[in-house]
Amino acid sequence: MGWSLERDDGTVTEWERSDGYATVRLRERTDGEFVVRLDVMEQAADDSAYERERFDARDAAEERAVAWRDARDLDD
Repeated sequence: MGWSLERDDGTVTEWERSDGYATVRLRERTDGEFVVRLDVMEQAADDSAYERERFDARDAAEERAVAWRDARDLDD
């Protein structure tokens, strides 16, 4: 199952998995750092999860967001 971009407003970028049971969110904090969050609901076909990481650079945060989406893509 693929991921679609659901929100991109300059502060928050969020992707939702096509089954609706998982999201990855990248957010810029007021201090200029970035937070990436993975949320997989208990109803999902794969294991539920909640992870959050903070990064100094947006590029590093985007790499983590891509890695989580790739790892949680149900087509694999």
